[in-house]
Amino acid sequence: MRTLPALILFISLTSGAALIEARQAGGPAIGFEDLATGLDHPDRWLTYSGNYSGDRHSPLTQITPDNVDRLAPRWTFQAGAMPLSRGWEGVPLVVDGVMYVTGNDNWAWAIDAGTGRTLWSYRRTLPDDLTYGGANRVNRGFGILGDRLFLATLDAHVVALDRNTGREIWDVPFADYVDGFAATLAPLVVDGKVIIGNSGGDYPTRGFIDAYDADTGRRLWRFYTIPGPGEPGSDTWPDEETMLRGGGATWMTGSYDPESNLIYWGTGNPNPDYYGGGRLGDNLYTASIVALDAETGSLEWYYQFTPHDLHDWDATQMPVLTDLEVDGEMHPVVMMANRNGFFYTLDRLNGELLVGEPFTGTQWARELDSDGRPLVLNDGLILPGEDEPRGACVPDLRGGTNFNPPAYDPDRQLFFVMARESCAFYQQRIDEVPDRQLFMSGTLRQQPEPSYSALRALNPATGEIVWETMIGDLNQTGVTSTASGVVFAGNIEGDFAAFDSETGERLWSYYTGYPIHGTAAMTYMLDGVQYVAIGSGSTLVAFALTD
Repeated sequence: MRTLPALILFISLTSGAALIEARQAGGPAIGFEDLATGLDHPDRWLTYSGNYSGDRHSPLTQITPDNVDRLAPRWTFQAGAMPLSRGWEGVPLVVDGVMYVTGNDNWAWAIDAGTGRTLWSYRRTLPDDLTYGGANRVNRGFGILGDRLFLATLDAHVVALDRNTGREIWDVPFADYVDGFAATLAPLVVDGKVIIGNSGGDYPTRGFIDAYDADTGRRLWRFYTIPGPGEPGSDTWPDEETMLRGGGATWMTGSYDPESNLIYWGTGNPNPDYYGGGRLGDNLYTASIVALDAETGSLEWYYQFTPHDLHDWDATQMPVLTDLEVDGEMHPVVMMANRNGFFYTLDRLNGELLVGEPFTGTQWARELDSDGRPLVLNDGLILPGEDEPRGACVPDLRGGTNFNPPAYDPDRQLFFVMARESCAFYQQRIDEVPDRQLFMSGTLRQQPEPSYSALRALNPATGEIVWETMIGDLNQTGVTSTASGVVFAGNIEGDFAAFDSETGERLWSYYTGYPIHGTAAMTYMLDGVQYVAIGSGSTLVAFALTD
C-alpha cells in the first residue's frame, strides 16, 4: 500500500548555520559559468564528475607521487542510521568550505569540509512499498545551482533544497514508483535546467531523460530512450506493446559540452534483460550513447554499443569529453569504456567512430565491423529449456567495467578505468510479461575463472593498454586523477590506494574497513590544504598530508 506523501525530517543546527554563513561570507551563489569552468576553482567540486567533461581530473598538485605516502585520515563522517545496502555510492560536492553529500535512503547532509562536523541534515521519508528504489537504496549525489541543491529520489521525485539550511523549496514527481521507476543518480545542472534520468530498466518500464526548471521545478522537456510508434528507431522493435516496456533506463549522470550545447548520456539494457526472442531487432536506443540538444531535448545523434543486448550490459558508463588527435587529425571527442568490454572514442559532434578496441580479455567479441557493430564470437547463452551452453563463457552482467566512473588526464592523454575480467553463462527463460515486477527472463551462471579487476591506463587515440595494475577481486570502484601525476582508486576489500599516473606503480594505501563500491574519490583545497575524500560503507573519510 502507499503511505502518506513523503515528509521531511529536518534537523536545524544553529551553530552549523552560523558556520555555513561564515564559510560562505562574501562567496557568490553558484552560476552556470562556475559549473562550466568546473575544477578551475581548486576549492570547489561542483558536479558528480567535478566538471562538465566527466574527466574527474583535478588540477591540484599539493599531493604528489613523492609525498603521497604521507597521506593520513584528517576526519571521518559517520552516516549513522543510513542503511548500508551496497555501501556509500555518492560523490560529495564542495563549495566554500562546505561539503554537501547524499546517502542511502535519500539522506543528505551539509558538512564542514575541514572537520567533518555536521551542519544540517535532511531525510526524505519514503513509502514502504518501493519497487526498484527498495532494492537499490543508494543515491549518488546532488546537483547545484545558485543557492539550491537538487536531489533525485527513490520514490521518483526531484527535490530542490536550500543549500544553507537544507529546507525544501520544491518537490515534483517525475513518474510513479509503483510502476518500477526510481532515481539514484546525481542530477546534471545545465543553464538553469536540472537534468535527470530514471532507474528501473529491469522492470517493464520505458526509459527517459528529463529537464526541469531549476527555479520552479516545471518539466521543460523529456526524451524517451525507447521511441514511440512511427518514430525513428521504432522499426528496431517488433511492436508497440514491447516498446512501452522496453527498458533503456538512464540511471547514471551524463556529461555536457557548453560549446555545442549538447548533453551526452548513456542508456541501459533492453527489457527483458536476457531473453530477446520477444524483442527481435536492435532495440534502439538501449545500450547506447545519445547526444541531446540541451535546450529542447531533441536527439542530435546516437551510437549503439551493443545492439540487441542479451547480457544486461547497460551503456550507462560515464561519457568523457576532450579534444584529441586521432590519426593525425584533431577531433572534439567523447570517450567511453563500455560494459561490453570495448573502449570507444567518438567524434562528439556527429557520433563518428574513431577508435573501437577491446580493453579486456573478453572473448564475446574482439573487433568491430565497418558499421561499428561488435563481431560476436560467443554469446555465452544457454537457450530456454536446455542445460548446456552453446559456446564459451562471456563477461558477467556487470561487464568489462560498470557505472563506477573512469578518469582522464588530458596532459598525459591517459584514460584510467577499473576493468573487470569475469566469465559467466546466461541461462535464458521465456517469461510471461509481469505486472510491475522485476523482469530478468533468466539467471546467471558465474564461473570461477577469470575473476579479478585491474586498474588500466589506455591511450584513447588508439585504445592501447599503456599499463595495468592488479587490484584484486572483481570490484566496482571509480577512479580520480590529479595534475601532479597521482591516480586514486579503491577496491572491494576496502583498500583505498594511490598510483603513479605514468607507470601504475602503487604508491600508498589505507584500509578503510569496509568495501569501497560504486563511488570514486574527490579532492579539494581548503585553508591551504589539499583533501581527498572517499566513501566506504557508511563512513566518509577525508585524507590530507601529515606534516
